[in-house]
Order: sequence, then C-alpha cells, then structure tokens
Amino acid sequence: MQSTDLTLRLPEWMALPVPQSQDGLEVHREELLSWHVDPETERVRFLSVIAGDREAAREVATELDVVHRFEIMPIDEDTFYAYAVMDVRAADERLMRAFDEPGLVIVPPVVYTASSTVHVTVLGEPDALASLLEGVPDDVEIDVDRVSDHRHRAETLAGRLTARQFEAMEAARAVGYYDVPRSGSLADVATELECSESAASTLLRTVESELVDAALGR
Repeated sequence: MQSTDLTLRLPEWMALPVPQSQDGLEVHREELLSWHVDPETERVRFLSVIAGDREAAREVATELDVVHRFEIMPIDEDTFYAYAVMDVRAADERLMRAFDEPGLVIVPPVVYTASSTVHVTVLGEPDALASLLEGVPDDVEIDVDRVSDHRHRAETLAGRLTARQFEAMEAARAVGYYDVPRSGSLADVATELECSESAASTLLRTVESELVDAALGR
C-alpha cells in the first residue's frame, strides 16, 4: 500500500460562486477536517479550520445560494472552525467521483492554500492511485508531489517531529525563547535540554522548518 501527496489546481468553473464584491476576501488557509455527503438530500456537511477574516467569510457564506447552514466557532482572533451544510454541485460531484475509487482513502485534512489550490494525501494500492490520476477531470491541473510507502507526515505534527524535537520546542517555549520580545536565550534552552548550544540550535531550526512546511502545506 502506498500514499501520494497531490496538489490540485482547480479551474474557474469548479470554484464557489463567491460574490464579485468579495474578491478581496482574505483566507490564508483552510483545513477540511471532516465531511459527509448525504446522497438523499444531495448535500455535504463539513467541518473546517480556517485562518483568515472571520466576518468576511460569514458574510460571503450567507450570500451563497448553495450554502444552507454556516456556523463559526472562534479559536483566536484570526483562526476559527467553520461548520457548513451546502448543496453538492455538479462540479463537486465530478471531482469527488475521481476519488471514489475502491481501495482508496483520503487522509485528512484536505488543505486549501488558495481558492483554487488543494493539497491532498491519498492512501491506496498502486492500481487505485493510478485510476485516481486518470479519473481527475482534464482541466484540473494535478502535481504528484510524493509517492511512497505510507508515512503520514501530511499535516500532523506527531508525524513530523521526533520526541526530542517536541522536547526542544517545549523547553524553548518554557524559557521564553519564543516570547515577543524574546526573554530566554539559546543558552537557556541548551541548559534545559542538557546539551550544547549548537545541538539546541539544530533541534530548534529543524522544528521551525517542519512547522513552516506544515503551515504552507508542503
């Protein structure tokens, strides 16, 4: 069994019909955590975590005819959970059909880093993965970023960081290394970890690199 990281770039006809006045809506990232399609009502329910303008997102959602319910649960000033119920459009159905392949599993979250750019990790047998690539609509651009034996790094920190790296991150946070302004030094982190400053620096640079990649969906 293999897993594949894919980047999809959707054509304009697949995008939601967002009102023209809202083209400036700032949504930096959306992570689709859970979803369910009801075949009887032909509607999809989904839960996402979004980094962006909360009130602008609410305003846009309420103006879309395909959206029947939209609720927001704030996390902090710039991040929130969004629960929505909306119609499954013909464009959605056509794309989802490509992923509805026996032996294929989508590994959450599905990450949107732009309105038309989607990052997906898919787990399955090689034949099923090949069928997926063949079944994607022709006008959807698709990049295969990785194919390998399954190793779920996708967006979970548990899959990206080692126990020692977690320990370094926690130590740095505890001594104030990540305070603004900084109140703890690299020497303080090294003391907590009982290692050299060089080793502490390497650990933290690795942690920061992984966190940046996770934030950018890489």
